[in-house]
Amino acid sequence: MSTLTTPAVRTRAARPAYRVTGLRVLRSEWTKLWSLRSTWITLGLGLVFLVAFGLISAARYQSSVGSGQPLDEDFANATALSLSLFGTNFAQLALGVLGVLVTAGEYSTGMIRSTLTGVLRRLPVLWSKSAVYGAVALLVGVAGVAGVFAAFVVGSGIVSATPAAMTPSHDGVVRSLLGAGPYLGLIGVLGVALGALLRSVAGGTSVLVAALMLIPGLISLLPASWQDTIGPYLPSNAGQSMFALTHDATSLSPTAGLLVFLGWTVLLLGGAAYRLARSDA
Repeated sequence: MSTLTTPAVRTRAARPAYRVTGLRVLRSEWTKLWSLRSTWITLGLGLVFLVAFGLISAARYQSSVGSGQPLDEDFANATALSLSLFGTNFAQLALGVLGVLVTAGEYSTGMIRSTLTGVLRRLPVLWSKSAVYGAVALLVGVAGVAGVFAAFVVGSGIVSATPAAMTPSHDGVVRSLLGAGPYLGLIGVLGVALGALLRSVAGGTSVLVAALMLIPGLISLLPASWQDTIGPYLPSNAGQSMFALTHDATSLSPTAGLLVFLGWTVLLLGGAAYRLARSDA
């Protein structure tokens, strides 16, 4: 008599169903951003530049005035506010270049292929990178605003006995100091858009530096009527009007400057989105 045995049936555990959602894409981009040592270093440098250079410029101005020698052209019309915001020019480069690295860095290493394999709908990757780094840059800008306030208070004490003396009660000072935060946040998004559009760290950094520093200087070579027409709408000039103390016929108001700078940012993001959707990685 034989005994029939039933072979054991192995049951495979059901795999959990994973779906790509906007929140998960955001979380992945957040993880990638903070996994890089360069993120911490560059953001830290941005804060240091923002505060330290403001104090250094105030001390330099005070020593120049105390020496009795003619002031440099950069210091001729300086105020305690402009001196405290002097580091913005350097902080914007740190945040903008890091924004370029956030997107263009993945193209240089080839990691973008893995990213787009996991997220088949490409555009959420760009929106998530822009949102994550833009929020981080804005937070750094807000922290920088607190530092700039401190730099303004200390710098005001340094230049208190000079023509640059100014207090927070002066008209427009608080508004100007607060305007630096949104400007730095948008600079970060601008860098992300340039990196995604050009897909080159060197190319994106070069265009960023040219747009913020070189082109405004070249515009001065044009006829005066052209300068007054084109100059206010350049990204750098429009952005700086967000935290400028005074405005004239050749500059935009803070609100108009914000809108123009937003327009440049949206335009570059639109170009980056078009290239991402239409061309291979």
